[in-house]
Amino acid sequence: MAVTSMANSSIRDFQKFNAMNMFNNLGFRISYLVVAGGAGGANSDGAAEEGGGGGGAGGYRTNAGTSGGGAASEASLSLFPGVYNLVVGAGGAAAPGTNTYGSNGSNSVFNAVICLGGGAGAPRQATAPSGGNVGGSGGGGGPKAGPGGAGTAGQGYAGGAGTTGAVGAGGGGGAGAVGEAGATDGVGHGGDGGDGVASTITGSSVTRAGGGGGGTYPTAAGASDGGLGGGGAGGVRQSSTAAVAGTANTGGGGGGGGTASLPKAGGSGVVIFTIPTDATVVFSGGVTETNSTTAGVVTYVVTATSTDSETVTIS
Repeated sequence: MAVTSMANSSIRDFQKFNAMNMFNNLGFRISYLVVAGGAGGANSDGAAEEGGGGGGAGGYRTNAGTSGGGAASEASLSLFPGVYNLVVGAGGAAAPGTNTYGSNGSNSVFNAVICLGGGAGAPRQATAPSGGNVGGSGGGGGPKAGPGGAGTAGQGYAGGAGTTGAVGAGGGGGAGAVGEAGATDGVGHGGDGGDGVASTITGSSVTRAGGGGGGTYPTAAGASDGGLGGGGAGGVRQSSTAAVAGTANTGGGGGGGGTASLPKAGGSGVVIFTIPTDATVVFSGGVTETNSTTAGVVTYVVTATSTDSETVTIS
């Protein structure tokens, strides 16, 4: 026989259960910050007097503040119980020898949020100006007017161009600013890396995804600065001043070098997300993370994944 009525108390209990059970509504409310790996810096032509372009920062996306490339905060996110992709991108390697590019950074992934690795810095090439690689943020251009690589909309900015002379290379782009062009000071200085973007998702303000500084030839010009947010400073070829690597877990680009002052690698990325304490979160075996709890919310900071197929299970 069909049921045609229900006691008022049973109806109230059912309505209360539906109101309290987030699975029947919008899932778990998630805040996230995803940063890809920064790119490596370039080296110069061993016989010429110039530096290599700085590495671009890894792409930067968040729904808890300003995203990279001047974009607004992304849309709110709710996740139902399930298994979700999770990858922290590695930093790109520095250029392996003279007249060579660095390597792009690797992508970072959280669920459907994908950030592109930074674009590698460019060397000076004799046949034509060499441009920085496209990436989350673009790589710095090589000397002899190499153009900076383009950034990706909603993730980061372009790299700076190399100088028209054979001296300073362009700085890598950052999540918050374009990389500086080479020799803007008139004495052959490599371009500074573009600054990153600050976030308070972990409870304190931290800037990430700064671009790497471009390499420089003349000692008098001094080393270029890496962008705020983990970008590495550029090297100075004539004085053998070493370039600096991008900082780990910031997605910072590596500094460009020049022959005797070797370029450096980009910094690894990071995935950070918050979720209510009544959720159960289990990571696959290759995930390295830390977490903290405040006011009913757990913040997870994932600093490494051993493969491109790691996961987080939410229930």
